[in-house]
Amino acid sequence: MSVAATLSPAADVRADFPGMVTGDGAPWHYLDTAATAQKPQAVIDAMTRALGVDYATVHRGVYGRSAQMTLGYEAARRRVAEFIGAKGEDEVIFVRGATEAINLVAASWGMAQIGEGDRIVLSMLEHHSNIVPWQMVAERTGAQIDVCPLTEDGRIDLGALEAMMTPRTRLVALAHVSNVLGSVLDARAAADIAHSVGAKLLLDGCQAAPRMALDMAALGCDFYALSGHKLYGPTGIGVLWAREEILGAMPPWQGGGAMIDRVTFEKTTYAPPPQRFEAGTPIITEAIALHAAIDYVAALGPDRLLAHEAGLARQLRDELRALNSVTLFGPEESAGIVSFAIEGVHPHDLGTILDEENVAIRAGHHCAQPLMDHLGVPATARASFGLYSDENDIAALLRGIERTQRIFG
Repeated sequence: MSVAATLSPAADVRADFPGMVTGDGAPWHYLDTAATAQKPQAVIDAMTRALGVDYATVHRGVYGRSAQMTLGYEAARRRVAEFIGAKGEDEVIFVRGATEAINLVAASWGMAQIGEGDRIVLSMLEHHSNIVPWQMVAERTGAQIDVCPLTEDGRIDLGALEAMMTPRTRLVALAHVSNVLGSVLDARAAADIAHSVGAKLLLDGCQAAPRMALDMAALGCDFYALSGHKLYGPTGIGVLWAREEILGAMPPWQGGGAMIDRVTFEKTTYAPPPQRFEAGTPIITEAIALHAAIDYVAALGPDRLLAHEAGLARQLRDELRALNSVTLFGPEESAGIVSFAIEGVHPHDLGTILDEENVAIRAGHHCAQPLMDHLGVPATARASFGLYSDENDIAALLRGIERTQRIFG
């Protein structure tokens, strides 16, 4: 039995995911978890209850069901805080997704703290969601963006990062795990480098949160963004974590109900965080379903999931390396994500043929066009594993690749 098999939670849990079969009941080999994770029945049930027999608004109603829903909504915030190792629930802000979380930091903290001539440091492998908001800040403030290069095997080059720091560096914004290469950042080292010049560190945790244990104090970052739908929860919800003292000094981003203390036509005063950053009717049912997703992942153990998915990634890289005309990208040790290209085959063609074999991969630039330019390709094929993935998925992918090579050979 392989190492991946001995570590695998997949045999125990795959039946919990109703989306893991095709319409005719055949197995669906879903290898696109980095884009969005399938949902366990427990999450679907929690969402259904929240939208049905439990449904009411929160924070405002004096009737019983509203009070119960408020308790559930705030319990979800506490559960997120516990899951990520936050100091307290007031450091957790619910947003629509990680993209909104980063935009919130850029528009609130960034526009207040970054000025003309200041430096913002990104890396070559960032997702567009961690590039474009900072470009907008730079355009409006006159700040400059510096791009940290990668090591030869596709990791953020921390030596180069340290050399790039200046007294004018205000922010370093990096992916905790690359959505294309699966490379894992030494977040604590990056935090120490940023803090050495008084800069703040923001981590894009979309790919890390579903795959590894998180502890904000241990990571040492100042902002952390994650997405609910990649963490086996619903779409439409994400989390911004930030240090309490930073949030307390940040101005509101959006105005409306719930984020106020008192409103008059002469002056408005604002609620403290996190309410200050949650204008309007909250993301109620999605938060409750995210709570269920976190409970599900936590019960399996994030460390176990990382070992499982990394083991599958190692196995797939070994198998692909043995095939002719296949180029692999990224480091040998990957957090469950493998990007590759086949000579003479566009990734979109490969994805189409694999779909006929009930295998789902992602083909394209993965919202990381600067990285594609760096790699010298227009797109890659990407297989990304989840907690429900197993060696049968690898075997199906390899069969589809061999068929593709015969067609294009």
